Amino acid sequence: MPTSFTVVPVEGQEPQPSRPLEDSNQQLAECSSGEPGDGIPKESSPFINSAEMDRGNIYEGKNMALFEEEMDSNPMVSSLLNKLANYTNLTQGVVEHEADEDSKRKEIKTPCMGTFIGVYLPCLQNILGVILFLRLTWIVGTSGVLESFIIVFMCCACTMLTAISMSAIATNGVVPAGGSYYMISRSLGPEFGGAVGLCFYLGTTFAGAMYILGTIEILLTYISPSAAIFKAEDADGETEAMLNNMRVYGTCIVALMAIVVFVGVKYVNKLALVFLSCVILSIFAIYAGVIKTAFDPPDFPICLLGNRTLSRRNFDICAKFIEVNNETVTTKLWSLFCDNRSLSATCDEYFNLNNVTEIQGIPGIASGVLIDNLWSAYTDKGSIIEKKGHPSITGTEEIKVGGLPYVFTDIMTYFTMLVGIYFPSVTGIMAGSNRSGDLRDAQKSIPTGTILAISTTSFIYLSCIVLFGACIEGVILRDKFGEAVNRNLVIGTLAWPSPWVIVIGSFFSTCGAGLQSLTGAPRLLQAIARDGIIPFLQVFGHGKANGEPTWALLLTACICEIGILIASLDSVAPILSMFFLMCYMFVNLACAVQTLLCTPNWRPRFKYYHWALSFLGMSLCFALMFICSWYYALIAMLIAGCIYKYIEYRGAEKEWGDGIRGLSLNAARYALLRVEHGAPHTKNWRPQVLVLLNLDSEQMVKHPRLLSFTSQLKAGKGLTIVGSVLQGIYLDKYIEAQKAEENIKSLMGVEKTKGFCQIVVSPSFRDGMSHLIQSAGLGGMTHNTVLMAWPQSWKQTDNPFSWKNFVDTVRETTAAQQALLVAKNIDLFPTNQERFSEGNVDVWWIVHDGGMLMLLPFLLRQHKVWRKCKMRIFTVAQMDDNSIQMKKDLQMFLYHLRLNAEVEVVEMFENDISAFTYEKTLMMEQRSQMLKQMQLSKNEREREIQSITDESRGSVRRKIYSSPQSIGQDIQAPLPDEEEAQLIHDRNTASHSAAVVKCDAAAATPEKVQMTWTKEKFIAEKHKNRETNITGFKDIFNMKPNQSNVRRMHTAVKLNGVILNKSQHAQLVLLNMPGPPKNKKGDENCILCCIVLMVTYTMLQK
Repeated sequence: MPTSFTVVPVEGQEPQPSRPLEDSNQQLAECSSGEPGDGIPKESSPFINSAEMDRGNIYEGKNMALFEEEMDSNPMVSSLLNKLANYTNLTQGVVEHEADEDSKRKEIKTPCMGTFIGVYLPCLQNILGVILFLRLTWIVGTSGVLESFIIVFMCCACTMLTAISMSAIATNGVVPAGGSYYMISRSLGPEFGGAVGLCFYLGTTFAGAMYILGTIEILLTYISPSAAIFKAEDADGETEAMLNNMRVYGTCIVALMAIVVFVGVKYVNKLALVFLSCVILSIFAIYAGVIKTAFDPPDFPICLLGNRTLSRRNFDICAKFIEVNNETVTTKLWSLFCDNRSLSATCDEYFNLNNVTEIQGIPGIASGVLIDNLWSAYTDKGSIIEKKGHPSITGTEEIKVGGLPYVFTDIMTYFTMLVGIYFPSVTGIMAGSNRSGDLRDAQKSIPTGTILAISTTSFIYLSCIVLFGACIEGVILRDKFGEAVNRNLVIGTLAWPSPWVIVIGSFFSTCGAGLQSLTGAPRLLQAIARDGIIPFLQVFGHGKANGEPTWALLLTACICEIGILIASLDSVAPILSMFFLMCYMFVNLACAVQTLLCTPNWRPRFKYYHWALSFLGMSLCFALMFICSWYYALIAMLIAGCIYKYIEYRGAEKEWGDGIRGLSLNAARYALLRVEHGAPHTKNWRPQVLVLLNLDSEQMVKHPRLLSFTSQLKAGKGLTIVGSVLQGIYLDKYIEAQKAEENIKSLMGVEKTKGFCQIVVSPSFRDGMSHLIQSAGLGGMTHNTVLMAWPQSWKQTDNPFSWKNFVDTVRETTAAQQALLVAKNIDLFPTNQERFSEGNVDVWWIVHDGGMLMLLPFLLRQHKVWRKCKMRIFTVAQMDDNSIQMKKDLQMFLYHLRLNAEVEVVEMFENDISAFTYEKTLMMEQRSQMLKQMQLSKNEREREIQSITDESRGSVRRKIYSSPQSIGQDIQAPLPDEEEAQLIHDRNTASHSAAVVKCDAAAATPEKVQMTWTKEKFIAEKHKNRETNITGFKDIFNMKPNQSNVRRMHTAVKLNGVILNKSQHAQLVLLNMPGPPKNKKGDENCILCCIVLMVTYTMLQK
């Protein structure tokens, strides 16, 4: 977009009366640059429909012509605002409400649900459920009013804090359908979203199992006990028979509900109002019954023997004997405790010592029974329910109570177990957010409706705790199945006008909750599957033509059957508590992370939130998980962790702008600032590698094995930067740069190289390499080692990676105080799939480098490729060295380094210098002197250097074949080819000790290129310092080589032979070499002179 422009009216255009609108619009002229438009017709924008485009054609060329070129990608502001203002919040991923099966909907109805119908009532229906009707009275009687109040308050506080966090997330932009899974995944990323989404799905599925078990319990215990298939012969077998009945009936009901959901969700939706009416009527019946107890308590007598509660299933008269026609007659109760009906029968000792009394089970709110019910009465499994403070005489002998008509506890009770059983009664707060696609204004309705529903249900639960404790006798509260009140539902005994109001209402309520769970869970699974973050779940994203999740429904029914087979409501409730608590915990975490990060996109309309509240809610959820059941909590966290790692490893990459990415960036920034304070300690030092890759014309990596070697060296630890240079201008090469980056990242994935990719486009290849070495990394996370391949075509001067660039790269690496790894014959290196069963990694420690050369084989042997290779260390002893002491010192050094390696000291004694060594040294010095006197330009000098190099290579090859005897005096192993000889003479002219390894086996035929002189250059040189030049050229051919250079050449030749002899069968040879000379004038004589470290994969045995 231009930053400087001028707008002027177009002259010379006459108004037309037939189009008066054009008279009032002046056409905008061109930019100040004066360039006209490109003439390309504009494409239709996705924000502007065809009708608007047709209408806009009238003003084409007359309305904001300045921006015509950008209209293809940037639409008119008016059209964009119109589309955004009329945005319709449609359902995403699945069809929430089934359409008619005969015809598809052609129009999508505008969402029209308000806060009360769309959020408040669904949340109310989901929160008030089976636990309220079947277990709340038992929880109050067992834990007491005070501890029950604490349990309910903790759970309600947890859901309220979660609702506040959920409201902030839901009002931060438009909320598509998807509920809690959508909010968590888009706030915390696909890994957390998928893990918590699946946990929420499992929680919803097990909630369906819990509701079905509650339905069966109401049916077989309170409505029709005779419908039981399995019947117990004695009291001990009643529990097992009940579990078997629940398994059979539960399986049938799961199958029936799955068929109903499969046939059509519309039938479930039509019954939703009926189920909701049952819940509301039941609540009103409870409060009405409480009010009635104040002046007319219901008549529900309880029979006590001493202080023990008796079950009234097998007797009707609460007395030992009665008077009938002035005659004392024993009752049925007598026969239960005695061996016959006579007064002289032998009876139970406790029965003889204690009297039978009858008290009212519901004395009323004004009776003062609240004081007795304040405290807890936890018991073990199989204990008799006893009334506190009632007179009782215990016999001297141990009493056998089995088979006697007492009311026993079926499970051991304690505080944390009751928390796990109760918590499912406060779940269901996500019902409003799950219907966000059907709300008229989701950003307003979800916070208001959800918080109002939680406040209402919290008041109901807390008030019911106090009212139950104030109206009902403690032994009745602890009687889970109402055995002391003729198998009546305990909460039903309090209701008005009849207990059947609660029984029928709770039955339909639990049925409806089970149907809704089997309806919502498959859609949640389908949404996760369609997001594609978990590959193995993709099959569950398919369904019927109208979008119904058939396969997801089948899986949900199977998982629900697992809960049915458990058959105990008290055992299933803690399981789903774990999954719901984990979901709520991550909702709070999502809000806290987004708030603390202060991301620009975090602008919720709901303002009554704070990160401290979210953090408190998250901590409370985490604490409740372990309070409910520590082993269930660990299992749930393990399941979520496995799902998280699976998505991270195999899942599809999604960029949703999640908070975890922002949190990672903040953490990375903080860590980088901490690392920036100083250099890392020696203990923390490891190679942080910059890998320099060379690309071909198709932007493909030439040497993929370089990344394989990097993976073997790094094993995913530390910093790895993979860089490459494209020659050209970035504006012309940015597409090629993107393609090259994609290719490199793809190869990094294949080779399992964990790191970063950086592509530099530079007019000069040499400058690009320099930029990478200088600027790669960020802050303290910068590389300290450069890894590159040996330039195979270094002899070609027109190659962008010629020997000159290579030498300059080495010099810059040394100047930056970085280590340099040069991999020779990189294409012969092993892949990550290869395994060496044996072999050696040879280290030639020629120059002291602080121990880095020892570290490299140790790092390599951590990888499976090199694990079975042995480490050998060679060092060179000179004339004045004690080789025995050197070996002992080196072994002690390795011992301190905690490295296992075989040590060998190689002795190199002085001997006669061969003619080959003398001649090559002389040739190098003559060439260097001649180039100085020729005074050529830089390009001409490099070309002449190459010509002389090629000529000298042929000369050396002829020398090798013609005079092997002279060479053999200094070399213990014959030189394998002419390139090896060239490497020898190049290194020795650098005046440094060097090492040579096996190179390419194919010898190239030398090109016969002679040094050429142009006529003009010859005349100019002839007339310029003619006498000096003649003298100089005479000196060149009469000069003698420097003795120091001759000795260096001699040492290099000797060392070359020793390495070839000792490391002939090694799998890998590592050599370290001194830094490059400070004098740059010797570059033409040296290619390897400035290598700091050289890595060579040798195949000498071949």
